[in-house]
Amino acid sequence: MTDHLFTLHGDVLAAMRRGPKPFAKLAFVLSEAEEPADTALGHFRDRILAADPGDGLIALWHRTLTIWDLTEQADWSAAPARTDARRSDTYDRLGFGADLRKALDGAVPVFKEPGPTVISKEFTSWYSRDAAAARSFYWNSYEQLLRHKGWSDEAVAGLDEASHAVVERLSDPTRTEAYGARGLVVGYVQSGKTANFTGVTAKAIDAGYRLVIVLGGTLNLLRGQTQRRLDMELIGRENILRGADPADPDALVGIDYQDDEDWPAKFVSHGGRPSALGSFDIERLTTRDDDYKSLENGIRALDIEKQARTQPLYDPANLHHAAARVMVVKKNKSVLSKLIKDLKKIGPILSEIPALIIDDESDQASVNTTDPKKWEDGKVARTAINSQISQLLALLPRAQYVGYTATPFANVFVDPGDGEDIFPRDFLISLPRPTGYMGVQDFHDLESAEGAAEETHIRGIYEDTGDRLQEALDAFVLTGALKLYRVDRGVDEGPFRHHTMLVHESVRMAEHAALALRINSMWHRAAYTSQQGHDRLAALFASDFHRFADDTLPTPESYDELKGYVSRARQLINAGGSPVLVVNGDTERDYAQPELDFDRTPHVWKILVGGTKLSRGFTVEGLTVTYYRRTTQQADTLMQMGRWFGFRPGYRDLVRLYIGREEAMGKSRTVDLYEAFEAICRDEETFRSQLTRYATLVDGKPQVTPAQIPPLVSQHLSWLRPAARNKMFNAELVEIRSPGQWVEPTAYPTGRGDLRHNTEAWRPVLDALDPAPVTLRYSSAERDRDDSYEALLGTIGHSALISILCDLQWSAPTQFSPHLQSLVSAADAGNVIDDWLVIAPQQTSNRRTEASILGSRPLSLASRTRRRGDLFGAISEPKHRAAALRVAGALGDSGDPVVESLVRERRGVVVLYPLVEEEPRLSAGGAIDPGDVVMAFSLVAPASPHTGQENLVRFRVVDSSKGDFAVIDRDEDGA
Repeated sequence: MTDHLFTLHGDVLAAMRRGPKPFAKLAFVLSEAEEPADTALGHFRDRILAADPGDGLIALWHRTLTIWDLTEQADWSAAPARTDARRSDTYDRLGFGADLRKALDGAVPVFKEPGPTVISKEFTSWYSRDAAAARSFYWNSYEQLLRHKGWSDEAVAGLDEASHAVVERLSDPTRTEAYGARGLVVGYVQSGKTANFTGVTAKAIDAGYRLVIVLGGTLNLLRGQTQRRLDMELIGRENILRGADPADPDALVGIDYQDDEDWPAKFVSHGGRPSALGSFDIERLTTRDDDYKSLENGIRALDIEKQARTQPLYDPANLHHAAARVMVVKKNKSVLSKLIKDLKKIGPILSEIPALIIDDESDQASVNTTDPKKWEDGKVARTAINSQISQLLALLPRAQYVGYTATPFANVFVDPGDGEDIFPRDFLISLPRPTGYMGVQDFHDLESAEGAAEETHIRGIYEDTGDRLQEALDAFVLTGALKLYRVDRGVDEGPFRHHTMLVHESVRMAEHAALALRINSMWHRAAYTSQQGHDRLAALFASDFHRFADDTLPTPESYDELKGYVSRARQLINAGGSPVLVVNGDTERDYAQPELDFDRTPHVWKILVGGTKLSRGFTVEGLTVTYYRRTTQQADTLMQMGRWFGFRPGYRDLVRLYIGREEAMGKSRTVDLYEAFEAICRDEETFRSQLTRYATLVDGKPQVTPAQIPPLVSQHLSWLRPAARNKMFNAELVEIRSPGQWVEPTAYPTGRGDLRHNTEAWRPVLDALDPAPVTLRYSSAERDRDDSYEALLGTIGHSALISILCDLQWSAPTQFSPHLQSLVSAADAGNVIDDWLVIAPQQTSNRRTEASILGSRPLSLASRTRRRGDLFGAISEPKHRAAALRVAGALGDSGDPVVESLVRERRGVVVLYPLVEEEPRLSAGGAIDPGDVVMAFSLVAPASPHTGQENLVRFRVVDSSKGDFAVIDRDEDGA
């Protein structure tokens, strides 16, 4: 039966490609019925209210409204994307009344998750939404494939916006003057960066880029993974077959995916040879199994023919008829040398080819790591891969370079003044955390002391608990059984095709072999078929997996229900006679093991033992249990080892991380791997939040350019560098000015003498506290919470506070010094901050601990522990923050007269947290020794524009093109 309403709405929405228009007028023109507009819209409202979940009309509107909600630059609305105001503008343009708006909002809520954050130079707009829609052959195919794979409207629209943001900042491929943009896209570890650069490639070749070079990792395995992904989701069956008849077995000989389980069903189809459908073909210059090789037939494959021979290739008359060339090459000196040699043979047309270079894992191998102090006669000395990338960019003056990474610090530390290098001078885009992604927030309790994430997923390996390796193996068997149990009860088996465990203890290959042998021995002694083995698994199931099971997923009530699945899981893991695969950097053969091929092997259920090569770029499918004990002193290296981050549909609750805690490092320090991960995750989140703050345009222009990004890199652990030392020649953080932002130092000293000194420094503040407590409250319907607490209050002048802060001792001074410098700068500018409200939160429970400090009224003592060497974890309590932020002008009305009476234009807030690390020793009078207390604090500088305080970053980073000048332009006096 024909759905006339669906057909009509489809026709109307198809006519709104450029944005919403009066719906009733278009419906009247396009409808064959003469039904009054208000009646038709009334039927639409009724349909929405009565619709089943799979109603096609609702799906159509869901897709359309989501696209309009997420469009960053909408010429029909001044309201920001992803807001109720944008949706309201949409309804106004459509002419919808209140009842229909309410019904649609119920069916299609506004998607408010953050979009990409963009730091960019000003650029010439050439890639409008109309231009993108006019040439979108490959993007449309890619979008349809994603929807077929189950991507939501929000996910597809978000990818559309993020990839559009990249392409519009590239140079117009038809531009007369050659210009090569340089950009960097920052994602999360294991978060789907490949999907973004596939979208960027699709849009770029649709727009006119005719040579795409993807630098796909440093291993054949990684390169092959990327090649297959592009072939499957972008290039497609018809371009792979190159006109061969898929029904003719003889014509398919040599096709590289004949042994692939997903060929051809899961490879995108364009419905015919693209060149026969009015578009253009893509020629692959590399295949799944073959990297770039010197072209035997000269350079014909790279020599792009022109229809209008008297016009340059970039002229639209030529460009939009030429086939695109795509290659995925390994970051290998020999391979890149062959490519450069062949390109040099092409001749003058090389300067006419709009090219796109995508650099996956761009902080690995691509960055120049030579020491500038050792360069001779001012000449840049480059490492091999960096030199070859520079040569490619020089050979292709119309080449756009876009790096992709989850660990961007090495890239932003590149010398901005080296015009031949890969510094992202034009744009830096931070992708949002995708829906369904398991990242740092799922494993670390960054904002809470309750430890819910840690308790659910983290299993610490302490000296007094043994190595827990057998328990980890048992967990791997149990989680495999639980996956099989869930499949039998209707859970999608797709994510359960592979089931893996990763063991990472050392970088030494000899130790990998010994560890694999040990795991094999443990496996065969585990007695999984005996009563003893079942008793052990039953105990682990009851104490762990049943306790933390996701209530929305099938989970047995007892181990007896799971017992039969344990046998099947054990068989799958032990297939081939061994549960273990060793994967290290000895030879490429290690990565070519059939049992490790997640694409061609139906089921990989194995324990992978390896080192560094397993930690970067290589996607470990189905990873559920990780056993991790290797240390490093580089944050980016450590972060890249976080293979447990990623998407875990149907088994998030089963993910377990066995990780080293409090292990010796050197002669005098200890390192807790879990806390080290937390520290670098804080560094990364700080980086992203800083980008978000500076991404907002001021008077239509960027606040900062990518050349001003390096100082945004923070370091929460003094011994854990953001990147390798040889990637950090150019940056030293000096100042972060953060008006209206919560700043929480954690690097307090440990010695009693230093603690006593700090406590004495705070005496003026303690003396200024009013002895009568008040109740502070912040109510917000938008935040859906009502925070209230008792506190002692006092005020202190700005200069007086600076004197205190400058006198404090720290275990890692560089953590707080950039923030302190911003406050000192404010004082130097003429006391643009008047005073500071001091808030000392007080506990009211019967279990509270109170003590007098230096003769003060009894104050509540918080109990906290150092979680990262000398550094504390979270100190402040979330409920204390809103009132403080309100007083500093960073939040709106609190709804509390007491809080509102404290608000001043140029007032900051200090929240004081006297801490004890063990049971306090109090005198008979209830006083505590000042050497036993940590005077911790958080602060919020006033957010009011009348303070003259604006977001600002100051740092010392040598830009070789500016001599001794810093990257940010100095004031006239050189300050």
